[in-house]
Parts: sequence; C-alpha cells; structure tokens
Amino acid sequence: MEESETLHSALQQRVRELQMEHDDLDDAIARLSENPLPDQLRLQRLKKRKLLLKDQLTFLERQLDPDVMA
Repeated sequence: MEESETLHSALQQRVRELQMEHDDLDDAIARLSENPLPDQLRLQRLKKRKLLLKDQLTFLERQLDPDVMA
C-alpha cells in the first residue's frame, strides 16, 4: 500500500471517529435540552465542542477531496 493510500485511509478513519463523536454530542445535547431546567453551562460546552468537531470534519473532508467544497 502506498503512503498516500495509507494517509487517505487514516484520514477516512479519523473522519468516521469524529462523525460518531459529533452524532453522540448531538444526542447528548438533545437529551439535555429536554430537561425543563437544563444545565446551561454544560449545554454551552457541548455545543462548542460540537462546532469544533464540525470544523475539524470539514477540514479533513477537504483534505480527502480538495476539489469539492465541503
């Protein structure tokens, strides 16, 4: 396997991991928001982490396919 293929596979794996974490955060935010008095600080931190993950995903997706606007 060529080095570029290995890098591509590693990037794809990282994208999958980040997407799973992003989805988990989405679920956690939804559950926390169902509470009539949600912990606003925790909710804010989860949302900030989710945005950071989205930025990382966008960056990695552009690395995988630089010709497509992610």
